[in-house]
Amino acid sequence: MILIGICGGTGSGKSTITNKIVEHFKKKGIVKIQSDSYYKSESNFDFKKRSKINFDHPDSIDFKFLLKNLSELKNNKKIKEPIYSYKSHKRLKKNKVVYPKKIIIIEGLHIFCNKKLINLIDYGIYLDVNDKVRLKRRIDRDVNFRGRKTKEVEERYFMMCKPMHEKYIEPSKEYADIVLKSKDISFQKVLSLISKKIIC
Repeated sequence: MILIGICGGTGSGKSTITNKIVEHFKKKGIVKIQSDSYYKSESNFDFKKRSKINFDHPDSIDFKFLLKNLSELKNNKKIKEPIYSYKSHKRLKKNKVVYPKKIIIIEGLHIFCNKKLINLIDYGIYLDVNDKVRLKRRIDRDVNFRGRKTKEVEERYFMMCKPMHEKYIEPSKEYADIVLKSKDISFQKVLSLISKKIIC
């Protein structure tokens, strides 16, 4: 069993690459975990207050819970992964049962911001994409799929995303086994790197 980490700033293509990898290896047995699912539950706050939380800061993640679930998967135990709603900024009451597989992928913004999680990951990839590209992708995603307005997305990006990226996410790439620049990022490239680490 191998745990692969795919990290990068917001809009770097983490989810797109991860989903293609999951589809490719589904017959061999693969499961995807998103660190976003482990945002701390702030259901005691009203929506307005939750909307002001800085979700780009590593402290927004319940690493203790995430580490517990990943360790259980690596020990061949099923878990209940929380389900997080981006529209309401909170965990839902329901959860998702996830069964251990030969390949586990943990994908997320903050996965190289916690030493225990870094040590748990067997092979880490960081997608290094420039700021302008990531902002455009963030706007497209949040407006089309998360019910946000362009102005709201831009304000959050420059007030929270960009400062947190520069302070925490960008420096965390030093913990990746490999850093891929924009020109080198493709499904085939990541597939090739991962395939070399998996004994099929």
